[in-house]
Amino acid sequence: MFHPRRRLALLLAAAACALGLPAAQADTFPSKPITLVVPFAAGSGTDQMARVFAQVMGEETKVPIVVDNRGGASGFIAAQYVAKAAPDGYTALITTNTTQSANEHLFKKLPYDPVKDFAPVSLLSKGYMLLLVRPDSPYKSVNDLIAAAKKSPGKLNFGSGSSSSRVASELLKQMAGVDMINVPYKSNPMAITDLIGGQVDFMFADAPTALPQVEGGKLRALAVSGTKRLASAPNLPTVDEAGVKGYDMSYWTAIYLPAGTPQPIVQKFNAWLAKASATPVARDFLAKTSGEEALSTPEQLAQFQAAESSKWGRVIKAAGIQPE
Repeated sequence: MFHPRRRLALLLAAAACALGLPAAQADTFPSKPITLVVPFAAGSGTDQMARVFAQVMGEETKVPIVVDNRGGASGFIAAQYVAKAAPDGYTALITTNTTQSANEHLFKKLPYDPVKDFAPVSLLSKGYMLLLVRPDSPYKSVNDLIAAAKKSPGKLNFGSGSSSSRVASELLKQMAGVDMINVPYKSNPMAITDLIGGQVDFMFADAPTALPQVEGGKLRALAVSGTKRLASAPNLPTVDEAGVKGYDMSYWTAIYLPAGTPQPIVQKFNAWLAKASATPVARDFLAKTSGEEALSTPEQLAQFQAAESSKWGRVIKAAGIQPE
């Protein structure tokens, strides 16, 4: 585990990296399809965002952008795949704090290095999660859920399809002083399927994945994980408002290229993302899913990731989670 200053130095070095293809070759980029690798299953919030950006970026790049879902193992599979890809700009990772800030604190050993193996491109968005139960659940509020957990320690369980999802529930456990059991899944959509089917009692899921299920009547939301209510669900309280004072858990999405990608290509990607984010399609997606646009330079993403790694380390430690 890196010291925070060492981590920031490495991230900034990756962001400023200009090694790789000659400038002349970078000028001809792209000349073939680009693959956008997603560390989660189809239907997840990250997958939905990837498909929106693949569509609008493809209009700018003039080559197809193919979305490649490589879910499972808390994002290990996708992150490792991109880390080992050729640093030529044709393989990119659209990911979240799960792979880049949380996993290093949740696992003793990773098959990739979230700092040294990637060139930061741009932050894309920040978002919140929803605390979900079935429509027929006896828990009508956050207080109902906590009261039941206190009455029967270790009886209630929760699904988690990402590190963000798991840590959100673990933090609720820690702050409410209750004992509940984690049931891990390869993705949030898979966990939601079992929540609907009654195999788990509750879960936190990112808003893009959760909102369609809530609006369709398949699930009921008890609260929002962040510090403010969602514009798309203004009557839904935050967990803090619902009784767990000081609770705050959010997630973010960003794009990375393999370490060693030439700086001109990194900058091209960054410019494409800025233009894509300004399109009506992208803005409409963020509005509907209650995401917040959060564009950045590569250097700003490096600094943000370093700060987030420290924050997630503190949250995970406070939640009492031991690295696996």
